[in-house]
Amino acid sequence: QVQLVESGGGLVQAGGSLGLSCAASGRTFSSYAMGWFRQAPGKEREFVSTITRSGTRTSYADSVKGRFTISRDNAKNTVYLQMNSLKPEDTANYYCAGRTALGDTLLSLSGYYNSWGQGTQVTVSS
Repeated sequence: QVQLVESGGGLVQAGGSLGLSCAASGRTFSSYAMGWFRQAPGKEREFVSTITRSGTRTSYADSVKGRFTISRDNAKNTVYLQMNSLKPEDTANYYCAGRTALGDTLLSLSGYYNSWGQGTQVTVSS
């Protein structure tokens, strides 16, 4: 399994932007499908976005579509989540997740993933 470490969370006003990064250890990052999930207090963890191991395909939750962008740099073993036009309802702890994928697969269900970061807090004030 790959070790994942998120960074880039913080406090931002509504309408602002934040960029999250997730650095992975190991030499097989390019074989991993990656995803971002979030969990707000008192709520279940929810899917935010996923990207194939090649980076050519992405998928987003309807709640963030058009505002968030997922990307990856396999040479740097890093996946990113650029968040624009942030809303107070985006406030949550954000987690990146990874799993080896046989093909160029999008994985939107948390149960598919076997590697998780520790999370980074994003707080959006109104």
